Amino acid sequence: MTPLERALRERIAAEGPISVEAFMHACNAYYYATRDPLGAGGDFTTAPEISQMFGELIGAALADCWKRAGAPADAVYAELGPGRGTLAADALRMLRAAGFSGEVHLVETSPVLRELQKQALPDAHWHESIGQLPAKPLILVANEFLDALPVRQHVAGIERCVLVAAGGLAFDRDGEIVETSPARDEAVAAIATCLAAKGGAAIFIDYGHGRSAPGDTLQAVRGHAFSPVLANPGEQDLTSHVDFEALADSARDAGAAVTPVIAQGEWLLRLGIEARAQSLSRANPERAADIQSALDRLTASEQMGSLFKVIAVHSPDWPAPAGFA
Repeated sequence: MTPLERALRERIAAEGPISVEAFMHACNAYYYATRDPLGAGGDFTTAPEISQMFGELIGAALADCWKRAGAPADAVYAELGPGRGTLAADALRMLRAAGFSGEVHLVETSPVLRELQKQALPDAHWHESIGQLPAKPLILVANEFLDALPVRQHVAGIERCVLVAAGGLAFDRDGEIVETSPARDEAVAAIATCLAAKGGAAIFIDYGHGRSAPGDTLQAVRGHAFSPVLANPGEQDLTSHVDFEALADSARDAGAAVTPVIAQGEWLLRLGIEARAQSLSRANPERAADIQSALDRLTASEQMGSLFKVIAVHSPDWPAPAGFA
């Protein structure tokens, strides 16, 4: 039994069944605080770790957007859940080349990941929550951040909970599930409120669906493979698919402008990832096969290209980032 499972069982014994939302929150808080989950030795790999091209194109899109907005000198680069800092380092290389000299602000609660980020981004500022970001124009990225925020599940209008049954953890009800995520809605609304008031643009990249629909998307990953959701609490990554329609509604309600949702593969192709791959291959011919493999993994519909979606939220006074029109 994992240490967290023992604590959860004690909590359930004292308080009764806990909501799926509370279970997911407890599991991910423990999980991310106690390890680096990325890479071959971890549980999953994210797009920035696959290739520098991913972060570079995001940086180029944000640099172009910042320039078209008049290159405000007080703008800051911000990232939510920045992993090892790889995406930020790659994106900032492009932003700095375009003349951006703003500060770097990272929202990260994991002490383990903060240490890795300090190696990649020694001059950054760290925050525990979105509300601590500076009230300035934000050039913001959130890649695979929203999927780890807790969801609520309802069956026939009743909130689904986790209890102890037959010696193990179990769900208290089954049936057609409707998922919502107040935590996700609040995070997007907080960013959108700042963008509407101070200017800026945010790019959200995650796996999910473009339209709200019922269904159970809660999943667990351990050792690069799917695992039962209630197994090994705190020792595996719990995520759910992002509802991009709900995301867009939260941003609009907070006063921001929102682009259409687009598949990651199509967006990266529009931004010129094929030309960047060719350039990297010419400069590093011994890596050409790896570069092509990374290109396929990021853009092919049967890999990350279709499941992962991209949406931008921006100030009404700023242009939309490239690649969405």
